[in-house]
Amino acid sequence: MTRFSRLFQKPKPVIAMVHLGALPGSPLYDAGAGLEGLLSAARADLMALQAAGVDAVMFGNENDRPYEFNVDPASTATAAYVIGQLRAEITVPFGVNMLWDPRASVALGAATGAAFIREIFTGTYASDMGFWAPDAGDAMRYRDRLGRSDMLMLFNISAEFAYSLDQRSLPDRARSAVFSSIPDAVLVSGQITGEAAALSDLEAVKAILPDTPVLANTGVKHETVAEVLRVADGCIVGSSLKHDGDTWNSVDPARALDFMDRVRVLRGRM
Repeated sequence: MTRFSRLFQKPKPVIAMVHLGALPGSPLYDAGAGLEGLLSAARADLMALQAAGVDAVMFGNENDRPYEFNVDPASTATAAYVIGQLRAEITVPFGVNMLWDPRASVALGAATGAAFIREIFTGTYASDMGFWAPDAGDAMRYRDRLGRSDMLMLFNISAEFAYSLDQRSLPDRARSAVFSSIPDAVLVSGQITGEAAALSDLEAVKAILPDTPVLANTGVKHETVAEVLRVADGCIVGSSLKHDGDTWNSVDPARALDFMDRVRVLRGRM
């Protein structure tokens, strides 16, 4: 068994996003609602997702636009506060992601006891935030120095909001990342949040990495989840579970339950 399969006991796991509200230090932060507003919204989304039966949740700072490569420590500290306040209510494995900062993601995961982290750890990109060159070696060594070598690292290999300056094919970049960095799973994304990864990309990456978990990272919808999970080993889903399918809305309990009902039907056929 892989570390991934030991953590996610069910086949084709669904990791659902708890998108934290904009955090202190970011332009969209609602100082009037303050920390209690952030906590209340996160709790409501968490409860709805767990009631729907998702296999895991991931806390992320999707609302901290414009994004940064070096996240404000106040944002990371506040995310840790919110997760810490919810910790006793989390009944499924959870992960974290502080966009787009691998060290901040590692620090947040270590501080909160997260089971996994997601980030862009490899590659070189021209992005909306400027030139992007993450360092997987630094992030993994930092994780180990913090005593969390058990924390899974999910490598997003097709960065959103960016263009890869590495002209190797996506499957070749994925294979190279697995050889050089030993990720616990590889994630394939669309161009922006909520936009689906091309099914052909998922198929090509999975074909070259038969022994590595490959997940769809963005844009999985109720209507496409069956087709996606025919290829991928699981998925991360956020926007589709929100009211009206809008990334910036709160989780819709009915949409979340419908999504997971469809996944349970798929599993029953496996």
